[in-house]
Amino acid sequence: MSGRIRTERDGAIGWLIFDHPERRNAISVDMWRAIPPALESLCEDPEVRVVVMRGEGEVAFVSGADISEFKQQRTGGDAAGSYDAGTGLAFGAILNCPLPVIAMIHGYCVGGGMAIALAADLRYAADDAVFAIPAARLGLGYHAAGIQGLVALVGPSAAKEIFFSARRYAAQEALDLGLLNRVHPKGELEKQVREMAAQIGGNAPLTVRSVKRIVTETTKDPGARDDAAMNESIRACFESEDYKEGVRAFLEKRPPVFRGR
Repeated sequence: MSGRIRTERDGAIGWLIFDHPERRNAISVDMWRAIPPALESLCEDPEVRVVVMRGEGEVAFVSGADISEFKQQRTGGDAAGSYDAGTGLAFGAILNCPLPVIAMIHGYCVGGGMAIALAADLRYAADDAVFAIPAARLGLGYHAAGIQGLVALVGPSAAKEIFFSARRYAAQEALDLGLLNRVHPKGELEKQVREMAAQIGGNAPLTVRSVKRIVTETTKDPGARDDAAMNESIRACFESEDYKEGVRAFLEKRPPVFRGR
């Protein structure tokens, strides 16, 4: 069984599910390749306002890449290059998703699973979550983009410790380091994530998208930033029907009803 990527839609929430429980949701080559089209299908749904990624079952978010495939799929220059191209497209799809992306993490979040979580906008974890990047135990090289994402969250020193030691970090440690937004009791995690997703989904979609785009651009070197795209996203907010609705709702002392246009 190579596992699969499933999608579900529940109101404003689009679920991206890593479904490979017999291997603790380890990501196979086929699963990496399935992530971009699955995300695209969720983003094309006009009812979906937030994407939540989760692992199937009770044991893991994602326990890493499926190492049983490495000898065939990731050994040798051509094979390794093809594998990295597939994972790069998957991470790019998560990072560039125009909707907010939440990682709902329980159990093992290791290696490629941690990289997937780092690509999300927000990370909420159960108190049983365990984090690690065991690259140094496997002897594999880690791409600069993945390391840069970790450094942006926890800083250079903590990122070095995580990579150098390859040890496991408990949920509270990960929260203290800045890897997570919140930690919840396992039995409350989905409820808390649904409430946050509903709160985000009830806000003006164009504003949320604009902020996501601007935050992404401001993490780039100044010369690489797309100032025109940032300014256009701001202009679109002020020219939208949602902006008019937001002002009316405020003056009328009622909740706004945003349409994303």
